[in-house]
Amino acid sequence: MNTQTTQSRRILLISTLAMAAAFTVWAAISPLAGHFRDMYGLSATQQSLLVAVPVLLGSIMRLPAGILADRYGGRKVFTGLLLFTIIPLIGIGFTTSYAMLLVWALLLGTSGAAFAVSITFVSKWTPPEKQGTALGVNGLGNAGTALAGFFLPGLAAVAGVSGTFWLLIIPVLGFALLIWFFTPETPLQGPPKTVRDSLSVVRFSNTWVLSLFYFVTFGAFVAFSMYLPILLMDLYGLTAVDAGMRAAGFVILATAARPLGGFLGDKLGAERVLVFVFTGIAAGALVISGGMHNLIVMTAACLFVAASTGIGNGAVFKLVPQLFPQSTGAVTGLVGAAGGLGGFFPPILLGTVRDLLGAYTVGFILLAVLSVCCLLLNYRQFVRRPALSWKQAASS
Repeated sequence: MNTQTTQSRRILLISTLAMAAAFTVWAAISPLAGHFRDMYGLSATQQSLLVAVPVLLGSIMRLPAGILADRYGGRKVFTGLLLFTIIPLIGIGFTTSYAMLLVWALLLGTSGAAFAVSITFVSKWTPPEKQGTALGVNGLGNAGTALAGFFLPGLAAVAGVSGTFWLLIIPVLGFALLIWFFTPETPLQGPPKTVRDSLSVVRFSNTWVLSLFYFVTFGAFVAFSMYLPILLMDLYGLTAVDAGMRAAGFVILATAARPLGGFLGDKLGAERVLVFVFTGIAAGALVISGGMHNLIVMTAACLFVAASTGIGNGAVFKLVPQLFPQSTGAVTGLVGAAGGLGGFFPPILLGTVRDLLGAYTVGFILLAVLSVCCLLLNYRQFVRRPALSWKQAASS
């Protein structure tokens, strides 16, 4: 085994685990939303906003984080990002009002930008023919949201809400040190790109097509993982621990399916995989919209959506370095930002619809409609043009 292969595997392992720690922080508000509701007397809309604001900043920050990783290297940027995350973790522990909590929750969202840095870091060290599989494995870092649902409600019962956020500092700091001392920096090819050069990718239509696809696949994953505990407690009267465990099951399945999406993208072509993905999301969303009264139907449909979104996330990111090998960080940041924003709006929409109409049905119907639109666009942009080279497709 040569030195580069060894370094590539070490980067993949440490980067994936570090992203899992960052995603645990990113998702920490959701499983504890019931505690904050009781502390501050929050409405459904206020809870939705609280859960959504970390997603907002995490989404926006993915673009500059990806550009910085392209420009300065993944090791430096990833370490700095994790160290910054410690600040809001400390701040939330001292919160005394809902307004203060919103500010710290927003800053906590910075941890969500770890995705763009990690993907860029790993892709730069992985041969093109293995990138789909490697980035799919790297996407297992999404399991951090499952860890939040599994462990944080129980931890809060023992250590308190403030203590829970302070204890999260330990793994974040630990992985910052691991990245800094045990991974090599990405070799920069030529002079660093300017911001203007990095942003030139917005000129290509496929940048926006991939952004829309990830808006749906990763956005649905984030929205479900963040809002499902609230929805389950509201619809079925489940406890915070029970709802968190069920939501964690969704996250685990979606995360486990992501490497499969990358692998199938390597073997069959990501555009073909996405046909089944968008069909599955649309079908699952329609079943949920009509079957929420039954917990068994709801569970089965949610798990089906979980598998579809996980495979879709892996397939989309098979396309990113393949279409844009020289601007992977910038495109990863933009596409990742779109995916994060896809997770920002649905919780607010669902909370508002619940307050106004007394049901969540409209939100899931909209997800089905959007998935069908992506299915048609995928056919037009990729499936019906198999003879078109990827370089030509990238600039089309």
